[in-house]
Amino acid sequence: MRSFRKSLLVFFLGGVLGTGLGVAIGVFVFPFVFPPPPPAERLTEADRSRLVANGTFIHANPSDPLHWGRGKVSVYERTVLLEADFKVGRGPKYHVYLLPKAQVRGDADVKNATRVDLGRLRSFEGSQRYPLPENVRLDDIKSVVIWCEQFSVLISPADLSRSGPQPGATH
Repeated sequence: MRSFRKSLLVFFLGGVLGTGLGVAIGVFVFPFVFPPPPPAERLTEADRSRLVANGTFIHANPSDPLHWGRGKVSVYERTVLLEADFKVGRGPKYHVYLLPKAQVRGDADVKNATRVDLGRLRSFEGSQRYPLPENVRLDDIKSVVIWCEQFSVLISPADLSRSGPQPGATH
């Protein structure tokens, strides 16, 4: 009877550990097995409107080795461009958000903010462009953020610096 209980315990524990390991491997292997489509690398002539702001993606939490980003972002009147030096750690279901908040450094900063979802990240590195929805007020946007939809985790924020005259400014 004691041997049966021990065997049952080992079986149950092995099942739990095996399932956990399988899920963990799946989360990290999935992006390599099913990579996103190649990025759109260039601005079209229609996108080449006035540069409004730019920024640099940072590693918001240096103690987290999995969620990081780097590279530049440019915000034009009609388009957001992740520049050629853009790169983030791999993961599932990343999205590009615009936020009206500066200094985004934690998950709660994104969860509690009004955000504009520009769509799913198309590549973990390299330049890619995202058209801006018609209703976006650029003078309200303070950050561009890479966010993991699947796990609700901040991957990398970029604080924006305004270029030239402010949108809506009078001369």
